[in-house]
Amino acid sequence: MTLLALALMTWPAAAARADVGTQIIERCTHGQSIAGFSQQDYRRALEETTAEVSEYSDCVNLIHQAQLAAAGRGGGGAAGASASGLTANVPPPTPAEQQALQAVHSSGSKPVRVGSQSVVPGVVHANIASAVNSLPTPLLALLAFLLAGVLYILARAVRERVRTHRDG
Repeated sequence: MTLLALALMTWPAAAARADVGTQIIERCTHGQSIAGFSQQDYRRALEETTAEVSEYSDCVNLIHQAQLAAAGRGGGGAAGASASGLTANVPPPTPAEQQALQAVHSSGSKPVRVGSQSVVPGVVHANIASAVNSLPTPLLALLAFLLAGVLYILARAVRERVRTHRDG
């Protein structure tokens, strides 16, 4: 009986320990800090990372950074690691950079000179030739075949109308 009671008391702690990897992943994907976990916790999180999280977020890199920071602190937490990706390695913008950023907000959609070209914010210049050249050859062949078929059907319809008017 005491063995069963002991097992029941340790079960929630084991379940919470097994869920710590998921907790790290959730915190990372929600932009929260992932600092303060152990090396084992970070390893578990890396093992539990899904393909979607790996592909659509930077969480794997952030977990590795937190793991390295924790190793540098002798297993303690990674104080600077957060899911936003901003770490202590990125200096704050200088006053001149802050002024330039504010100028961008106030300039609206005025054209900006970049090199020898004038760029208008919000305008996308599409080059049709590059769009066609990027299509796969089998798709181009299929489109040409469909176009030829449509032209053939139209030509037959016109020919039948001409014959009907000539005979009628």
